[in-house]
Parts: sequence; structure tokens; C-alpha cells
Amino acid sequence: MHGYDDVRTAQRALATEAVHAGRDDLARQGLHAPPIDLSTTYPSYDSRGEAARIDAFATTGAEPDGPPVYGRIGNPTVARFETALARLEGTEAAVAFASGMAALTAVLLVRASMGLRHVVAVRPLYGCSDHLLTAGLLGSEVTWTDPAGVTEALRPDTGLVMVESPANPTLAEVDLRAMAHACGSVPLLADNTFATPVLQRPAEQGARLVLHSATKYLGGHGDVMAGVVACDEEFAGQLRQIRFATGGVLHPLAGYLLLRGLSTLPVRVRAASATAAELARRLAADPRVARVHYPRIGGAMIAFEVHDDPHEVIAGVRLITPAVSLGSVDTLIQHPASISHRIVDADDRQGAGVSDRLLRMSVGLEDVDDLWTDLDQALGARQRPGRGAGLYHHAAAPRGATGHGEPAVAGRATAPTALRS
Repeated sequence: MHGYDDVRTAQRALATEAVHAGRDDLARQGLHAPPIDLSTTYPSYDSRGEAARIDAFATTGAEPDGPPVYGRIGNPTVARFETALARLEGTEAAVAFASGMAALTAVLLVRASMGLRHVVAVRPLYGCSDHLLTAGLLGSEVTWTDPAGVTEALRPDTGLVMVESPANPTLAEVDLRAMAHACGSVPLLADNTFATPVLQRPAEQGARLVLHSATKYLGGHGDVMAGVVACDEEFAGQLRQIRFATGGVLHPLAGYLLLRGLSTLPVRVRAASATAAELARRLAADPRVARVHYPRIGGAMIAFEVHDDPHEVIAGVRLITPAVSLGSVDTLIQHPASISHRIVDADDRQGAGVSDRLLRMSVGLEDVDDLWTDLDQALGARQRPGRGAGLYHHAAAPRGATGHGEPAVAGRATAPTALRS
């Protein structure tokens, strides 16, 4: 069961790939919308041939030739999404899972199966990713370092270097190309959930593995949970074997919703990013706001610290939804120290720049003035007149920094530009 990418064209723009990748075969079949295959098993009267195909999968993890075998090995609807995401990220393959954490778990298990249990990581990461590494739940050991210290942190048993850029929730950015160079032969895993391939493609900068919580922007509507790793075919085969053994498969309906979500991904990200840039500018000028974090590459995520009680802001919004998660068409706000990063040790959380007054906002597709009106009333009565917080962009953390990237340059937010595929 191979991915649906047999129709190759000249280099196409990202927006075109988002609409057509994974669907290139539909017209030949007389179809317009991708079909949803809900089968868990598939009939075969050739048991010898079936045995040979299963043996081949067990050896390499390559997708079996011919018709599907069993839902835990692969599903045609999910394969369409995997093909599309790989095309958008510019990788040979992609492997989808039931959640972003299932995807990260599979990567760690692949490396652990080779005796490479040591991980080098840069904070901040998503709170549950941090916890999975720190707690050693999979028998892994982690060394936390700043970007400049990656090479020195490597050991003979290091199986992975992990970074998230822009980072959750501070939006700190890392020079991925320099990071990949520092890793040497050790695979770099870049969590690209916040940026999406619309804003950056880590594989083009040397990352071997690109992780997404597909629950977020790839799905885009808050109604599907999934994870995916974009990578080369060799690593994809290993991930498929782990997925088969552990059962962290993606449901076909989720695969369909994700494929549909990808078709509008560039439009959604660009529109939400333009609104986010304007909101970041207004927040930076507001005396009730102590600090605003907004990444150089743009995007739809904003983090800001308030002078007063952040919980009052959460309680005060009416149009904006106070909820965990991000990347939906509606705007969400949450307090990381209470929710997404609560599981991280308080000292580690603070050291990574996740202060108790930090709020994280995922900007949706609403009108910018309506969102600002809601934020304005939620922030409460204005403080004494004075200058606002200033708009901070993040850069790679300097040598000796905590690894979260101290805000480096204040400047005007700009809307992001699209990439060519």
C-alpha cells in the first residue's frame, strides 16, 4: 500500500501542494473527494503472497506492495495524509500516529531499540514532551543544554537531539541549520508544530525528523487528534514497525480530516499570522503588558506577560476561548504554568522562561478588532500612563544561556511569507 504520490509534476507552490498532494490519483478513479476506508482488515486468497508481504514489512517496515493487509500495518486514507504532509515538508515519507505524543514515543523507541537511549534536548519543549524525557518513562536519559552546547553534550549512546522552534510556549527560536551541523551524525528532531511547513521546513535546514502535533494547525479545526513524523524512508520504515507493534495507529476518519485540513493550511496560517502580528503590536504598546514574545518568522502564536494576575485575564475573555491546545480557527488562550507546562518542575519551567505571568494565545480567524476588544476588556483597567512592553523577537540562545533564547531584538512585527514547495 504505497502513498498516493505517483503523479509527479514540476516544482509546485506550497498552496498548490496543500490542495493536490495525496489526491493526485482521484480524477483517474472518477472521484473528487478522497474516500474514507474504514476497514480494519482486508481479504486475501493468496496466503503465500500475504506471508511474503508480511515478511518484507517485518524486515524493512516498507509499505507493502499491493492491497492493504491490516489496519495496524497501514490504511489507504491515512496514507493519503502521510503523502501530502511529506510533500509539504519536503521529505521522502511521513508516518502518522494517534497523537503527537505517540509520534514522539515511537521516535524514542526506534532509537532505544538500537541501544541509543540518550537524548540531548533544548528547553522549552511542550510540557508533556519535557516530562516524557525527564521522567525517563521509556528508559531514556536526557541532557538539557542550550543550543551552543549541543556538540559537547553528545555521547556515544546519544540517539537523538530534540528542539522545538518556535518553542512552546515562549516562542523562542533556534537556528536549525546550525543545530543540525552541531548534531553531526546524530539525528535532529525538530518539532515544527507552531511554524508548520508554511513558515519553515526543518528538513531543508538539516533536520532528519520533523514532528507535528497534527491536532493543531494541520487539522486546524479542533476536532481531530493526531501526530506525524516527516522523515526519510529508512526512518519511516522503523517508525511503521513501532506503530505496528505498539498500536498507536491513526483512525481513518482522522486521516481524512487531516487531509482536508491541509488543503486550507497556507490560507489559514497566513491570515491568522497577519492578525497575530497586529495583536502583538497592540499588546506591545499597552502599559498593562510587561512583555510580548513574537517570533521573527511570524506565525499565529503570541506569548505575553502581564503586570497583574494572569488568571484574571483567563477568566475575563468572552470571545476568545480559554482552553488548552492551539491552531484552531478560533482564538484560544491559556496559562502555561497552570496547564500545558504544569507537569514540568517549577524551577525548570522558570529556567526555560515560562514565568507565572506568561499567557499563550493561539490566534484564529476572527476579525482583529473584535479580538482586541475582547483582550482589552479582559486585561482590565489601565495602569498608570507609560510606555508599553515592547515587542520582542526571539533569536538563538547565546552561549551560556538557559536554552530558551532570550529575546534579542525589539522591532515591528511583519507578516510571514510563503515558501515554494
